Amino acid sequence: MKETPAEVAELQALMDAVYPRSTEHLRSIITGQNQLSAEALVRVLTGMRVLSVATVTASGEPRISAVDGHLLHARWVFTTAGSAAKARHLRARPAASVSYVDGERIGVFTHGTVEFLTPAHPDFAEIEEYLVGHYGDSPSNWGPDIVYCRLEPTWMMGYGDERKLLETPAR
Repeated sequence: MKETPAEVAELQALMDAVYPRSTEHLRSIITGQNQLSAEALVRVLTGMRVLSVATVTASGEPRISAVDGHLLHARWVFTTAGSAAKARHLRARPAASVSYVDGERIGVFTHGTVEFLTPAHPDFAEIEEYLVGHYGDSPSNWGPDIVYCRLEPTWMMGYGDERKLLETPAR
């Protein structure tokens, strides 16, 4: 867990703000008893998670793909090849949706804007150090054009049994 108390509070404020504006259908499914708090999300979502990333083509057609995602400082971080379709889509249209679902155990849905992080970005070194610690190698070594992406959330919601999730040791 890399989140500061301020980052957890900021994420909780975002989650509290989006819930009332969500559809009645969503609010009927994600209720008080299974609506996860920001604290639970950042504690449970440590390590790598396989994310589904949704982008759109220039003609507005939806596309979805999977990436290794990491929740760092309450934002999803992932890498991909710069030549990948998702990277091209995100450069032109940075709005994206990301989901992590583990059956009925937990689901986290995030909408936001993707930014590309270069080595000159002030957060790059910390992210690179974390990823090297996780993988044992820099993602930059995986191909000639690896890009680092971070989703800045504008909407985030999660479901699960918080008590059970927090009893289970983090992976």
